[in-house]
Parts: sequence; structure tokens; C-alpha cells
Amino acid sequence: MTDLGGPGNHRARGPGEGPEAVAAQIADAVESLVALWSVAAQEASLRLSPHQLRALRTVQAAPGLNLTALADGLDIGLPTASRLCDRLAAAGLLERAPHPDTRREVQLWLTTHGHHVLGEVAGRRVQALTAALAAMKPAERAALSRGLRGFLMARTTLPSDTGSPKDR
Repeated sequence: MTDLGGPGNHRARGPGEGPEAVAAQIADAVESLVALWSVAAQEASLRLSPHQLRALRTVQAAPGLNLTALADGLDIGLPTASRLCDRLAAAGLLERAPHPDTRREVQLWLTTHGHHVLGEVAGRRVQALTAALAAMKPAERAALSRGLRGFLMARTTLPSDTGSPKDR
């Protein structure tokens, strides 16, 4: 893992660091955030895999979507998506209902329990993130907030097929 600028960091070049050095620091921060995110989710009353959580969040964002749309959204095969939905339905988190217009199509909906579990996971994640942010100095939190806003603004101005500076 890259050191984020602490004592003994020989790669840190000070405030004039280039995009590659900052990218490495961000990659480490994201890795830490993913670990925090995962631990918080696993502390919920019902432990779900990241794949299952992503499926539930996808259905929450687009209630009534069909199995094909879910598989496409998760970038998985249709049989895998079907088995995933079987497990989520067996856990009482998801329900399948026939499409009102197309008998062959099935719509996916979160159950009340599914909404509750996603709410609990989100709440635990916010608590964990809040604790980490509370350990920072106010000026560091403000700088992080400004930096994230700048990053999001810059990212939205890039062409959608641009993933790296070499692509530009």
C-alpha cells in the first residue's frame, strides 16, 4: 500500500505532487474506504456479500426491473443473476412478480425486509465513515470535501470513454 504522506514517505513530493502520485494516494484511500464499507456491511443483522448488496441496491434504484436488466447492470450472466435472485428471494429480501403486460417477463421488487436491510447497511456505513471523519482535523475534512467536489466536477467533464490520461 502507498504511504499517504506520513513520516518516512520517500515518494511524497510535497504540495506540487503530480497526478500519478496523487492517484496512488487516492487508490490507497479507496482501498481503506472499501474495507471500512465492507466491515460496516458485515456488521448488519443480515450478512450479505458485496454482490448481493449490489443486486439489492440495483433493484432499489430501479424497482420492477427484469432479470435481464439486473444481469446487464451487474455485468453477470442471466443464469447467475437468476440464482442470485433465488437466494435473495429465499432470504425474504426480494420478490419476483409477473410483468403485468408480458407473461414471460418477471419483475423484481425489494420486500419490506429488503428495504430494511439496505437501510441498516447504509446507516452502519454512515456511522463508520462519520467516526473516521471525526478523527480528522476540521481543516482536513474541509480540504477533503473541496477535493472530492473538484474530483467529481473534473470527472463529469471527461468524455465517458476516457479512463486514463493516455486516452485523452
